[in-house]
Amino acid sequence: MLVDTHAHLDFPEFAGDVDAVLSRAKEAGVSRIIAIGTTLQSSRNAIQFAEQYPEVYAVVGIHPTSASKEREDFAATLRELADHPKVVAIGETGLDYHHLPSSLREQEISEATFGAASTETIESDLHDDAEIVSQSAAFEQQLEIAASKSKNVVIHQRDAWDDTLKILRPYSPHVRGVFHCFNGSLEEAREAVELGHYVSFTGIVTFKNAADLRLTAAALPIDRIMVETDAPYLAPVPYRGKRCEPAFVRETAAAIAKVRNLTFESFAAQTTKNAEQFFGL
Repeated sequence: MLVDTHAHLDFPEFAGDVDAVLSRAKEAGVSRIIAIGTTLQSSRNAIQFAEQYPEVYAVVGIHPTSASKEREDFAATLRELADHPKVVAIGETGLDYHHLPSSLREQEISEATFGAASTETIESDLHDDAEIVSQSAAFEQQLEIAASKSKNVVIHQRDAWDDTLKILRPYSPHVRGVFHCFNGSLEEAREAVELGHYVSFTGIVTFKNAADLRLTAAALPIDRIMVETDAPYLAPVPYRGKRCEPAFVRETAAAIAKVRNLTFESFAAQTTKNAEQFFGL
């Protein structure tokens, strides 16, 4: 049996389709699914799914790209949500520098005069600084909640590795994290594992151009690996380009088992054990 450790069941792509999605997951041998919150409302939605379906558990948190948009006193509500008996972790939280205002603005501007571009650059830099401060504060607040509630954290990191570890490192003796949708280097993965954290792989590991990522998945200690879909995103081969769903985590597990020269059954059993220990299932 498998555990899909990261799925967004409340996203619009699954509207009106959750029963069928969960049925296909069960048929594929996926026994439990972790529904991930990205805002306060999304976290409430995750809890509702966990209450409705026995195989679903919830993670509550504020995604880094939602941090500046969420109300400033989100921590008090998040603490309350974290007390629900089917909430198994805090997240997804972390840092995302890929979607800073300057990056988004660059996508919007096709042509500009030199002077206008310079003005835009200055304004974007200021907005970037404010966004980074907001994300960092929200990340720390959620780590504090996790520590106080004796729960682990689901970490989103994109283009912000050093800053993410800088914030996470002091909490590492008390809180375990899983770097979800890991797509970094073997060195980064080992750095996370050495701090006591976990690494989770999505369907990216099945992509033709992901040879380095497969080598990383093969080299890490097997007791520090988990698998996920990040549904509805990143459908693995042979479903690439389609809506991803929890049943597809089987393809990700099979790909990693192959590069590790393990049977599918033994790898699935170990990653399930890892998920059970991490989330307290």
